[in-house]
Amino acid sequence: MPSLFRRKRLMIVLVGFIVLVALIGFSIRDRDSLSTPEKFLQDSIGWMQTVFHKPVSLVDNTIENIQDMFGVYEQNEVLKARLSEYKGVIQENQRLRSEIDELQQTLDKSDSLSDYSPVQATVIARSSDRWFEQMTINKGEEHGVEKDMAVMTSDGLIGKIKSVGAFHSTVQLLSGFDRSNKISAWVVREDQDEAFGLIEGYDDETGRLLLEEIKLDEELKPGDTVISSGLGGVFPSNLRIGTVEEVVNDQFGLTQTAYVEPFADLFDINHVMVVDRTAETVDPEPEQEEEAS
Repeated sequence: MPSLFRRKRLMIVLVGFIVLVALIGFSIRDRDSLSTPEKFLQDSIGWMQTVFHKPVSLVDNTIENIQDMFGVYEQNEVLKARLSEYKGVIQENQRLRSEIDELQQTLDKSDSLSDYSPVQATVIARSSDRWFEQMTINKGEEHGVEKDMAVMTSDGLIGKIKSVGAFHSTVQLLSGFDRSNKISAWVVREDQDEAFGLIEGYDDETGRLLLEEIKLDEELKPGDTVISSGLGGVFPSNLRIGTVEEVVNDQFGLTQTAYVEPFADLFDINHVMVVDRTAETVDPEPEQEEEAS
């Protein structure tokens, strides 16, 4: 009996092995279509792969996006730094171009003032509490600068030397002039002789120079040019000062006062010329030019 049971079990194993081999052979042979169990198995495996693939793909895409974001951020930082550098270069070029133009204008003006032996100088300091009155330049006695010499830019007169050191000087600006600092001047008019006056001050409210002591019978018009006369024996003649904007009678009604807009910008000054006062000048008139520069 036991022997019969073992034979049956051996037979079942043998038949199962044969069936398994047949199934394997059947599954690996070339076929145009799959059986129903194979289709079910293939679909089940595909669904499971899809279920696992989506979160893995999502994580991979998220990591890649984060890496891309960091890469873009780093690139933006580099581009911002380069853009800042370029802006700095552009601003520096603009500033240098402005200085070159200013220096060129100053040199061109020097050629026209060759008779006056101008000394080129650069503004090195300007006190905040006296910004509108004076400034310091990098030329002094060793360069031929003397007290009361006229100081101008390529646009026009800006002041005079107030004090002189060996290598530096202080400039008194026209905006800091008062009645103790006078400049004799001519008002140049069309089809008429020049009218005489004295620059004797500066109007802080309007930012214009005060040309006073003008005779009542002199007819001045807005736009007339004001230049230095040289009659004071200090400033050379023909230095550009400004243009007449308004003319009023003085408080006593004896003379006229003209408000003069300076040619030069008195507040944005970098390069100047100190004009030698020993140039051609005319002897001052005996009475009214005693104190004029």
